[in-house]
Amino acid sequence: MVLRPALTPLVAALPTTVPFVGPEAQERDRGGRRFRARIGANESSFGPAPSVIAAMRAAAPDMWMYCDPDNFELKAAVAAHHKVSRNNVVIGEGIDGLLNLVVRMLITPGQAVVTSLGAYPTFNFHVDGFGGKLVAVPYENDHENLDGLLAAVKRENAPLVYLSNPDNPMGTWWEAHEIQRFIEALPETTMLILDEAYGELGPDSALVPIDVSRPNVIWMRTFSKAYGLAGIRCGYAIGEELFISEIEKVRNHYGNNRMGLVAGEAALADQAWLAEVKAKVAAGRERIAGIARDNGLSPIPSATNFVTIDCGSDGAFALGIMKELLARDVFIRKPMVPVLNRCIRVSVGLPYELDIFAEELPKAIAAARG
Repeated sequence: MVLRPALTPLVAALPTTVPFVGPEAQERDRGGRRFRARIGANESSFGPAPSVIAAMRAAAPDMWMYCDPDNFELKAAVAAHHKVSRNNVVIGEGIDGLLNLVVRMLITPGQAVVTSLGAYPTFNFHVDGFGGKLVAVPYENDHENLDGLLAAVKRENAPLVYLSNPDNPMGTWWEAHEIQRFIEALPETTMLILDEAYGELGPDSALVPIDVSRPNVIWMRTFSKAYGLAGIRCGYAIGEELFISEIEKVRNHYGNNRMGLVAGEAALADQAWLAEVKAKVAAGRERIAGIARDNGLSPIPSATNFVTIDCGSDGAFALGIMKELLARDVFIRKPMVPVLNRCIRVSVGLPYELDIFAEELPKAIAAARG
């Protein structure tokens, strides 16, 4: 018997799992065969702005230095962009890193945390990692169920609730007045994480005004989606000054790399590129929706950089389509929980990638049916 240091009971009881199996791991499992169309991870195939690439190139010789642990310049840029104080902003390793911090701060083992059944699984991963009790509310008509989430919060006396708007994995959204109604109905002792990772890609009418006087709402944004910087792992949260200062107590002050801070600041400065990407994404959504309809499938209206497609049957059929597309070197993903699992999810890619998807989808459907 080999003796080894003992894990905590909480960690020892966790399953050996990760929220997503990346396309790189899938390619390794395929013997190194690369995907021809990488349209499954909701990345921006359009990449960062040329101005951002230039800023990163210029900063490259300085990568021998640690980042500014205060993230001062990017905080100031985010604050100016959103018209808040720098003290209302915290920078993190993408939204994922910020989710980890907020769960750590608010949840003790056994406490209830409310989310939607099938919503962003990385949030669940962090809740499990700190011993929280996940309470999942089913979607209603492919939307996160605001009334159901609110009822669960009150029933469970939950200190934390998670909501994404626009939503992942369905791509649907609520208008700002509905989100505002939800916020105002929340108990004052419940923190709302409002994940707006796709906020720049949807209608402005879906974005509830940021109110940093509210101590129980924290807004989260990322540079991974519309700004095309998924690889740098940089995002930010905006909230009440006191709560942000509490995050500062526990965050990894050297967690953001110097290149990411430079890229984030340059990305915010180039709103013309953002407008161009938004137009390309909107066109890509239309293209994907058309391909789906041409094959007898039903696209769900989306405010994100992906389209979720109702395959018109059950989860097994949709899984079959996904597997057949993967076998044809087309990387996509799908929701996995009941009801939502009737769908596949396709990210907006470059035109040639959507051409490949259009060519391979009917073959995949036929093979899944056969």
